Amino acid sequence: MFVYKINVLQELKGNIRVFCRVRPLLSNESGAVSYPNNGENIGRGVELMHNTQSYSFAFDKVFDHSASQEDVFTEISQLVQSALDGYKVCIFAYGQTGSGKTHTMMGNPEFNDQKGLIPRSLEQIFQTSQCLMSQGWKYKMQASMLEIYNETIRDLLATSRTSIQDGAASKYNIKHDANGNTQVSDLTIVDVRSINEVSSLLKRAAQSRSVGKTQMNEESSRSHCVFTLRIFGVNEGTDQQVQGVLNLIDLAGSERLNKSGATGDRLKETQAINKSLSCLSDVIFSIAKKEEHIPFRNSKLTYLLQVTS
Repeated sequence: MFVYKINVLQELKGNIRVFCRVRPLLSNESGAVSYPNNGENIGRGVELMHNTQSYSFAFDKVFDHSASQEDVFTEISQLVQSALDGYKVCIFAYGQTGSGKTHTMMGNPEFNDQKGLIPRSLEQIFQTSQCLMSQGWKYKMQASMLEIYNETIRDLLATSRTSIQDGAASKYNIKHDANGNTQVSDLTIVDVRSINEVSSLLKRAAQSRSVGKTQMNEESSRSHCVFTLRIFGVNEGTDQQVQGVLNLIDLAGSERLNKSGATGDRLKETQAINKSLSCLSDVIFSIAKKEEHIPFRNSKLTYLLQVTS
């Protein structure tokens, strides 16, 4: 009953939610950011001033530049719980290159106050699953981590650098079965039993991710990084079974071609990034409008994350 109420509450809040996190302005940036202090947009609105022009935006929740990593995680923690309850959950970090997406998603796991959403989510999953053992629940968890670079899947947990970079030759194929489960052929899937095991995998994957320098960012993520935790639970007393999926995605940063200074391979990367982000936007809008056709197949990212049931 408790699980049911939690997920009804999440659905009432909205199956698609957009949060905005504002980072501090850098020394070379101009403009001003303010937040409504009255009216219906308190805690939901942000106002930008640029070249004497004012722009107002509203979201489901706004975190100002003083918000901590813990503040952000507290807002999404019940969504993480939903994955443990047997639901499919996707959490994206989206924004321009250099906007702080990787900081929000990963942070610095070595320091408690700097941990991002991914390590905090995993800690919650393992802690809660341990507590539920007293109620007869047993869980099995499997982790994978991949990047989508230039519309090619690369396995970030492959045992060798050559295998990671040779994604095109390996031809990882995305498949959806009749039950709505997604499989990627030949992808490394690791059984995980503790947060320490997952932390080791995250470090390994981070060292393999594609990054590059552009005029907008010294070390820009040039790929979409997808961490997936599959959760299988069974209650030995009631025979109840659950199967949830938690996808935590650090998207590549969007860039305007005329500002990025991209040429050659960097230009190709930027074009692929912007196209796939556009496809993701199309899918989200189609789902929000409850359209009959959802264009999942228009990019590897959206096809990978397609919900078929």
